Amino acid sequence: MKPIRLVQGFLTVGIWTLLSRVFGFARDIMIAGYLGAGPVAEAFLVAFSLPNMFRRFFAEGAFNMAFVPMFSKKVEAGEDAERFAQEAFAGMAFLLTIFTVIGILAMPGLVFAMASGFAEDERFELAVEYGRLAFPYILFISLAALVSGVLNATGRFMAAAAAPVLLNVIFIVAVLAGAAMGRDPSESLGLGIDRALGLRVGDTLAASVPLAGLVQLGLVWIAAKRAGFHLRLARPRLTPELKKLAVIAAPAALAGGVVQINLLVGRQVASFFEGAVAWLNYADRLYQLPLGVVGIAVGVVLLPDLSRRLRAGDEAGGRDAFNRAAEMSLALTIPAAVALVVIPVPLVSVLFERGAFTTDDTMATALAVAVYGLGLPAFVLQKALQPLFFAREDTRSPFRYALAAMLVNVVVAVGLAPVIGFIAAALGTTLAGWAMVWLLWRGSRSMGHAAEWDDRFRHRLWRICGASALMGALLLGTAALLGPFLATASVRYLALALLVAIGMAGYFGFGQLLGAFRLAEFRRAVRR
Repeated sequence: MKPIRLVQGFLTVGIWTLLSRVFGFARDIMIAGYLGAGPVAEAFLVAFSLPNMFRRFFAEGAFNMAFVPMFSKKVEAGEDAERFAQEAFAGMAFLLTIFTVIGILAMPGLVFAMASGFAEDERFELAVEYGRLAFPYILFISLAALVSGVLNATGRFMAAAAAPVLLNVIFIVAVLAGAAMGRDPSESLGLGIDRALGLRVGDTLAASVPLAGLVQLGLVWIAAKRAGFHLRLARPRLTPELKKLAVIAAPAALAGGVVQINLLVGRQVASFFEGAVAWLNYADRLYQLPLGVVGIAVGVVLLPDLSRRLRAGDEAGGRDAFNRAAEMSLALTIPAAVALVVIPVPLVSVLFERGAFTTDDTMATALAVAVYGLGLPAFVLQKALQPLFFAREDTRSPFRYALAAMLVNVVVAVGLAPVIGFIAAALGTTLAGWAMVWLLWRGSRSMGHAAEWDDRFRHRLWRICGASALMGALLLGTAALLGPFLATASVRYLALALLVAIGMAGYFGFGQLLGAFRLAEFRRAVRR
């Protein structure tokens, strides 16, 4: 089996994830324009977050963190990897079908658990309606995540990375279809005739969620079949290997549950402040752009690569892969974090402020963007540090660390909400992210040489920070000069594009001068 080409894998996943995020921005711009931060927007966002939350719990969290290392090692050893994947596919399909039915029936309770602040107004009924439409997504997208793990473990990243693009394309079509159809005002649930259009957009969005999951599953299933893995529905069997998988996955499932509790805490805090659920969601979209492009790429590519190197006894190669992943991650996300902190208002106002999205919404969302930006490097470093544990089939240590980070989040978010309002939820997320990084780093010290920072990483880290700080100063000055143009509807997109381009050019120029990175090294790594 040929080795995974690490940098090419990062680029493949990163480029497709960037494309997905661009379509995601287009989707959110349209949702913000039609729904703003009003009750329909908040109801849909909570409803869509439910299957997404359980997806991260079952598929991207617990199951894949246990499945990918086991499958990768079977691939490296030439064992019957396809049979193992088929058994896991059948078992997951069976369990999640049952879970989906239970979730639909228990939707009022799930919505209350997610956003109890909705209970006294029209948002609750809407969220239950939309949640029942959207919840089957968990079945399709979890199976798609498993099949994606099969592809990634064999060095095939394109189909799995491209699948999320389809989700956003379908959502965009759903918004346009809802806007074209309108809704009978008699069904407006007390929201008023002027909300009929928004309600129809919410309807079509919710109905499109499971369709998008089915399409994503179809894409990766076809790619896996072409790669020689013929996964199909079958009667599940509890084999010894699946028992081992369950034992390894159990702590990861608990860790995933802790992460979702963090999200739940944030939603609960936000639900008591009108508009805050939507503000945090739009802010999340902005910081998820660099996090998704870089963090997802690192996690997706590094985990199978480390697992296979461990199986082959290549400790030096594993250390180099870990350090280059962390170095590349920080070289891209530290400047992004600085940009989110220093120019959040221009970013939010240009991207979202139109239609139902007001200037007040812009300022609240921009504050959340800045706070999330402070945590961006931590969120990405987690993606580089966690594979050190998962590749060794150690899912218990990350679970313990996640519990400690959860306590940080709860204390900050709940404790400070009466003092600083909804932004306590974002601050809790950021501080919990840094707590998790510190715990992961401390825990990895027991792994010896294979998990140590090398001289190149230490040499370049402060240079990356220096180049990012200089870029931040450049962005502040340029934003002040471009202020009138950023506020002019006819040229604001062009002005924002110019601002971002100047920031990027400044960062790469400062980075070259300070020795933060070498483009020649990057080109050589791509060719290898």
